[in-house]
Amino acid sequence: MTKKAEWPRRLRSQEWYGGTSRDVIYHRGWMKNQGYPHDLFDGRPVIGILNTWSDMTPCNGHLRELAEKVKAGIWEAGGFPMEVPVFSASENTFRPTAMMYRNLAALAIEETIRGQPMDGCVLMVGCDKTTPSLIMAAASVDLPSIVVTGGPMLNGYFRGERVGSGTHLWKFSEMVKAGEMTQDEFLEAEASMSRSSGTCNTMGTASTMASMAEALGMALSGNAAIPGVDSRRKVMAQLTGRRIVQMVKDDLKPSDIMTKQAFENAIRTNAAIGGSTNAVIHLLAMAGRVGIDLTLDDWDRCGRDVPTIVNLMPSGKYLMEEFFYAGGLPVVLKRLGEAGLLHKDAITVSGETMWDEVKDVVNWNEDVILPAEKVLTQSGGIVVLRGNLAPKGAVLKPSAASPHLLVHRGRAVVFEDIDDYKAKINDDSLDIDETCVMVMKNCGPKGYPGMAEVGNMGLPPKVLKKGITDMVRISDARMSGTAYGTVVLHTSPEAAVGGPLAVVQNGDMIEMDVPNRRLHLDIPEEELARRLAAWKPNHDLPASGYAWLHQQHVQGADTGADLDFLKGCRGSAVGKDSH
Repeated sequence: MTKKAEWPRRLRSQEWYGGTSRDVIYHRGWMKNQGYPHDLFDGRPVIGILNTWSDMTPCNGHLRELAEKVKAGIWEAGGFPMEVPVFSASENTFRPTAMMYRNLAALAIEETIRGQPMDGCVLMVGCDKTTPSLIMAAASVDLPSIVVTGGPMLNGYFRGERVGSGTHLWKFSEMVKAGEMTQDEFLEAEASMSRSSGTCNTMGTASTMASMAEALGMALSGNAAIPGVDSRRKVMAQLTGRRIVQMVKDDLKPSDIMTKQAFENAIRTNAAIGGSTNAVIHLLAMAGRVGIDLTLDDWDRCGRDVPTIVNLMPSGKYLMEEFFYAGGLPVVLKRLGEAGLLHKDAITVSGETMWDEVKDVVNWNEDVILPAEKVLTQSGGIVVLRGNLAPKGAVLKPSAASPHLLVHRGRAVVFEDIDDYKAKINDDSLDIDETCVMVMKNCGPKGYPGMAEVGNMGLPPKVLKKGITDMVRISDARMSGTAYGTVVLHTSPEAAVGGPLAVVQNGDMIEMDVPNRRLHLDIPEEELARRLAAWKPNHDLPASGYAWLHQQHVQGADTGADLDFLKGCRGSAVGKDSH
């Protein structure tokens, strides 16, 4: 199955480095001030190591060390490695939200690749937005590219209990509000949450997107789950460096790998692992960059009958460390293949088919990767709800939801935006109980702006103190992949553009029927039409800068929230020389 191109041949980097013209000497001569011998410019593959390391992206803080292993692999395979720092959007630190900068990062990195003498790219990623942004960029330029992730953190422990990053942050925070944990105990628990280098140790968005990269075929088999501090993570980095050199020689590009079949494999994988709802918006955007027609309907069609078999937080009880020891994502892919739910002949960055990569792997722990008779959720795929409240769709993660709430009718308690929610939620006079439906507006791609991870609204203390831990929540926001609950997200069209969510009022009755994929605002059609006709925007618009560009051009969550002038077009990878 390995794709082969003619070799040797003149590579793209030779437009900069090959020959004796003035322009070539200009490019090559300046590079020699770093001590590179002349024979390194002889036409061998020049590999850009696109590194999202940053001290302010803690998930990626160890990537400089891993980059040295990638370089070693490239040298060993006869390539010429060049490390390039690129835009690093950290979910931990960026305000208003890293999601606002995913598209900016993709745009900047796309031009970094296009404008410089790279024949192939190693995409060094970790924190959840760095994975889609680099894959989107690589897909747009369509040079041979391969992903290597930083890997998850080791397990956290607090007083004998496994502590999942993010998941226990939400859990402990609610316990403090319910009076079940003191603030001092919460601060003590903080030290146990992040005890090694790496990304979230739950099946949050970072681990999900690492799994998506592997399921798409864009990373070597086994890449997703190796802990960040495990020596085998360094081995994976070095093997990735070796592999990209051969990929350049074979001219194996993202467009060869990220086919419609590959995206369907990824969607089914997301269901099987109990992956983040954020995978929906990122895969839609990545598919758009490759020119693949992927829609919310594909998510519902492909994921509907796939059980969740990975017993990890936030849906289950284990963490990424145990997932790796059990065999990791290759075991999940094998199980999908055995169930007839995998396109086995999809090609991967290895040059082999997906099935050839996973057919012989072994599941070493059936309490972590569950057998068919003990699945976590029978229908684990992301659910797409539609109705007069979400004409273009909304999503829900059933493996993280409460079964008794999947069919529910309740009175709306409305928050106009995140600030309104924060101002009201802790007030004991708030007219709310556990049967209500919490509704938050103006937190979508244009509304927040950027679509922050605030959809998993914490419950009011007056409800938590009754022992209630879940309620139906609806918004146009996202939520962290580490979060849990019966939470409807990505409601489209969003409130900030006048979608039906914008006109929900306190006291309206809302019906949710997950089995029948229905989300309905129970008011007369004439009343809904009247409210929509009277609606006017009520939020300030940015006046300048990237925020203005984002506001003007970002698309809806239902299509991936990419910028409208970037979706679906791959340009030439060769830049023009200005000298």
